[in-house]
Amino acid sequence: MSNVFKMILLLVLFGLLILIRAFENELFYDPYLTFFKNDYLYVDNPRREILKLTLFTTLRYVLNSAISLGIIFIFFNDWNIVKFSTLIYVVSFLILLAFFLYFVINPSQEDYYIFFNIRRFLIQPLLLLLLLPAFYYHKLKSKKS
Repeated sequence: MSNVFKMILLLVLFGLLILIRAFENELFYDPYLTFFKNDYLYVDNPRREILKLTLFTTLRYVLNSAISLGIIFIFFNDWNIVKFSTLIYVVSFLILLAFFLYFVINPSQEDYYIFFNIRRFLIQPLLLLLLLPAFYYHKLKSKKS
């Protein structure tokens, strides 16, 4: 793959991540988007449909994860890294979704901050920001050895 083609693909994939974020209100059901934009410590938990919320959160996580895996593949061109990243994404999803559902079903005002951060890992590609430098550092270390 030529460097120009890689750059174009990376721009397209990062653009897709940006579009998901820019059109989140139109694409996904998430009453917590406006809830956390307001002064959420002083208002009641929003009304929500738990199944619909879970399905749309899962859809958003899958879209962000698939795009992120594409970015990781283009950066490193190594299927072993992509397979390991996929495992990290799946395990992270299961753990984060369990906590997410707990906080959705049992809302408590003192738990809003931790719920906000768990939800953030589910709806935004934060794992990509952790994995890219980690794999890059690993690659540098393995070249020196």
